[in-house]
Amino acid sequence: MSEGILLEPVARGTLLPEAARVARLEAALPQILAALEGETDEVAVEATLACLLWETLPQANWCGFYRRVADRMLAVGPYQGGMGCLRIPFERGVCGACARTETTQLVPDVHVFPGHIACDDATRSELVIPITVRGQLRAVLDLDSPHLDGFSGAEARTLESLLARVFSRAVFPTPGMG
Repeated sequence: MSEGILLEPVARGTLLPEAARVARLEAALPQILAALEGETDEVAVEATLACLLWETLPQANWCGFYRRVADRMLAVGPYQGGMGCLRIPFERGVCGACARTETTQLVPDVHVFPGHIACDDATRSELVIPITVRGQLRAVLDLDSPHLDGFSGAEARTLESLLARVFSRAVFPTPGMG
């Protein structure tokens, strides 16, 4: 599926009403799952998800992954958007809180989140979802928006389900790469 997601075009930066955002995400799910069918390489899965979720979520100004590279350290992985922070310790920011607690972080206003890291000053809200495979944190999906309340609980739950499904068959680390 080289054409990407087949959805009605929406300008980047548009914050649709929550019901429209959820409907758009649900319409994209079968296409995302079809694109990832049979893929087990974690980087290929992350890169494809970053691209397809970027197309699906027009309210996002950053969409991508931070991979666990050490006991308490994340490093930037595949993403769409402006320059991301290169490394995030578990003790800092929304991504660090997600990694530390292994729980989804839905932050309607990042400026009131203790220890928020401003990788992009335009970001106003954030959704970060942990990716655990066989009980081990492997990465986090980080979604940023320039809008307050850019993401909802319904979107978070839908994405949690999608991530659990596609990463259940991913291989960490890539075979032959130590």
